Formats: sequence, structure tokens, C-alpha cells
Amino acid sequence: MSVSEQPPETEGTGTAPVSPAAPAAGIAAGYAFDGPALDLGALLWDGVCHPEAGIRLPLPVLNRHGLVAGATGTGKTKTLQLIAEQLSANGVPVFLADIKGDVSGISAPGQDGEKVRERAGQVGQEWRARGFPCEFYGLGGTGPGIPVRATVTSFGPVLLSKVLQLNQTQEQSLGLIFHYADSKGLELVDLKDLRAVVAFLVSDTGKAELKGIGGLSTVTAGVILRSITAFEQQGAGGFFGEPEFDTGEFLRTAEDGRGIVSVLELPAVQDEPQLFSTFLMWMLADLFNDLPEVGDLEKPKLVFFFDEAHLLFKGASKAFLESITQTVRLIRSKGVGIFFVTQTPKDVPSDVLAQLGNRVQHALRAFTPDDAKALKATVRTFPNSPYDLEEVLTGLGTGEAVITVLSERGAPTPVAATRLRAPESLMGPVDAAVLDAAVKASPLYGRYAEAVDRESAYEKLTAEQRAAEAAALEAAAAKEAEKEAARAEKAEKAGARAPRRKEEPSLAEQVVDSGIFKSLARSVGTQLGREISRSIFGTARRRR
Repeated sequence: MSVSEQPPETEGTGTAPVSPAAPAAGIAAGYAFDGPALDLGALLWDGVCHPEAGIRLPLPVLNRHGLVAGATGTGKTKTLQLIAEQLSANGVPVFLADIKGDVSGISAPGQDGEKVRERAGQVGQEWRARGFPCEFYGLGGTGPGIPVRATVTSFGPVLLSKVLQLNQTQEQSLGLIFHYADSKGLELVDLKDLRAVVAFLVSDTGKAELKGIGGLSTVTAGVILRSITAFEQQGAGGFFGEPEFDTGEFLRTAEDGRGIVSVLELPAVQDEPQLFSTFLMWMLADLFNDLPEVGDLEKPKLVFFFDEAHLLFKGASKAFLESITQTVRLIRSKGVGIFFVTQTPKDVPSDVLAQLGNRVQHALRAFTPDDAKALKATVRTFPNSPYDLEEVLTGLGTGEAVITVLSERGAPTPVAATRLRAPESLMGPVDAAVLDAAVKASPLYGRYAEAVDRESAYEKLTAEQRAAEAAALEAAAAKEAEKEAARAEKAEKAGARAPRRKEEPSLAEQVVDSGIFKSLARSVGTQLGREISRSIFGTARRRR
């Protein structure tokens, strides 16, 4: 499995002392740090595990970011869990984005067993079962966990434009919308607030509001509204709202001094990567804006782990990738480290990958031409080493990895094939009932659990619209009343000037005065006359 000038003194499997003359001795020396460091495992050389040659990761360089990669089933999540445990034990808060829902077990003690004892013996680990302080979160109330929400206002027009994939003109228009809302005291809490403001500014009433600073075209407004609707259909609606989550909660430590592990439960949204990406962008931007510059510390303030990072970057816009690259580059000076966990390094954009100084590469497969190409590309990302990395990477077992990290001086350490230590917490998810109980027992649950829909832009604009409609109806009624009064007054004046006309005679009077009636009256004594008179006056003929 290796290429060396002088073969090691020991061959086979199991454990053996490291020969000072072997290249393995030089590799081991590259991990003999003086300061505090995380214990990752023991050196592998020619299939032999050397427990006295520990492979370690200096605590101060955790803010230089890292990558944990490997094929499915090679142990990436357990490596993530192993590093998170030791960070917590050293008082460093940790954030875990758990897309598959299988790292909640970090809160519970692990289960002792033959495999655990065997692994501990191989790497020289004094294993003991213990859990670590955890908080569990969920995006906007989706899935288990304390809801994490943000307001549209705090998200901002630039970040939202990137998420909605707006072009430059549309982004500028969205900036005007935010500016107008801010100047008028219209709080943009959720997406219905933003939709209401956009609709108002292209209505007959609101068109003039932005006229002096460029205005908002109906076409651009339509694009923004359609983008918001599509974004909501991906499940983002519940993420925007109040109470807004304070990202400073991720920086807490427990009473015993251990760092709190914040686990974001994302299995319910693993098919909605844009929602996850949105949260990541907002969270990192919010932390970056709030945290002061601190430079290099003895230990980081916070370390992020983003599991299944390929979902984060899949289908991401160019603007999103640029934002992530800039954030990864600059947030180091705030004392924050970021680890991406994915299948192959090619899942991470090259500009981001270049910022990741700490590498843990689990086994890769070469079953297809594309796999073989990815394997060669991965090998080229490592420093020169005495290992035949193509052979090593395809032959690693579960819980083994090729590692290179930054030393205390910031220089890359020698590439080391490593058998990793066993996590001390539960390697698997906790029961749903246990998770639910932990969420509700958190002191943060009462602060963030219930959504609040206070009066904001939507309610204010709706009230103003109703008031305007009522005022318009009242004005129209008053105007009509004025017109009616004017018509009445005009008619009255016209009647006073005109000569009084003789009143028209009634029908009865007209009949009585007629010649026919007079002629008939003269024959009223006859039978025929009597019948005609009764028929005209409406009297009935009496029956005899």
C-alpha cells in the first residue's frame, strides 16, 4: 500500500511499534504538537496500525476550516461526531447541520461493545461512554427542534436577491423596495409583508411613491413576486417570521464549561436544498456582522459542520457561491471555523476548497470511469507523500481515512493514513420521544417555539387600503349628495319663475264634463242609462 525507500520492520495487520528508520516515523513526527490538539486516531503504515503514533489536529487551527469527504458508508458522520465531541470537551461550541438525522446521538452516552473495545485497543484510546450538551433546532418549525426564523428585513435585499436569483436591475429594484419600507416604517417580517409592499408600489395609489428615485416597473415587480412564490413553494415561508433567532445562541457553553453542540435537524428539508442554503447564508452573514475581529485564538469561538455539503452547493447560483467563498475566507478572523462534509472534494467549488486547510479523506470507490477520474483529481489535491494514494484511498476500511492538517505554524502536515478513534457518544439517532423531550426542556424553547404575527407591513398597508376605500366611498357619497342638493335647488328656482299651470282635471271630472256624459245623463231614467252609469262609476249591478 505504500512506496518507501526502506520498508518498515513490521508487516501484517494489527498494531506494531513504528520503526524510527521508516517513513512512518517522519509522518508521526509531523503530528507531535506541543499545544492542545484533538486526537483523531493512529497511523496506518503498510496495513499496520501504530497506536503510539497518534494523528492529531491542533486546536488553534480549527478556524482554518476543513473538509471531511468519502464514499457513502465509509464513516464520515462518525468522524464528524468524533471531532465535535472533542471540541465540546475543550469548551468550543459546535454547530452541526444534520440533514440525514443521524447525529442526534451525540447527546447520549455511547454503547459499549466488542467492536468499540477492539477499535479502542487498536488506536490506543481509553474509551468511556459519555454524552455531550446539545440543543436541537429546526428551520421555521419544520421537523423537530426549536424553530429558527429570520425576518425579511434582517435578511436584507442583497442576500434575498441572490437567493431569488434576481438580475442586477431586479436586485436594485428590490433595494428600492426595502428602502421605501424602511423609510415608511413598514416592517418586513415575513414574505407576505414583502409581497404587500411590492404590490402597493405598482398600484394606482402607490406608483408615485418611488417616482422620484426611479420607480418600480410592473414587469420587474411581477418577476419579484413570482420568485417569492416559487421560493415559498420550496418551504421557505415558515423560515421568515418572528421571533427572530439570535445566532449568538450558537456560541454558548454549558455550566461545566463544555461547548454546547447545536444540532440543526434537517431531514424534513433534505429535498429542498435552497431552503438549507438560505439559512446557511443568513446565519453566516449574521454571525459575520455581529462578531468582532479577533484574529487567531488559542481555540475557536465556534466550529460549523455542514453534513451532506453537496446538497448545499447543488444547483446553487453563481452569486450564492461567491457569497459562500467570501464568507469562508473572511469569517476565520472572527474565530469561526467551517467544516464541509461530503462525498468527494469535487462536490465543493474549487474557490471554497482552496480555503480548507484541514482534510480528512475517507475511502473512495473507482467502479466507473467517472469514479476513477474523481479519484485522480482527489489525489492531486494532497501534498506529496510516500503513499501510493490511489491505492490507499481505494483500500481504506470503514473508520479509516487519509489525513493532512495544518500544523501549529500553519504549514501542512505529512499525509497520514489513519485508523480513527471511536466516538464516545451514541453512534446513531436518539429516539424521537427523547429528542422531543430534550427540545421542550431547553430554556430556549419558550423563547422561540411560538410564532408571532404582529402588525407589520402587510397589516399596515391593508388597514390603509381599507381606510382609503372607506374614505373614497364617503367622499363619493358626499359628492353625490351635493349634486342632488344642487339639482333640487335648481328645480326649486325654476319652479318659482314659471307661471302656475292649471291643474289637470281628474278623470272623473273629464268624464262628467264630456258631451257624451251629458247626453247619457238625460236618459238616466231609462234602463240602458242606468246600466251605463253603473259601469262607468264602478258600481256593481245588483242581482234581483
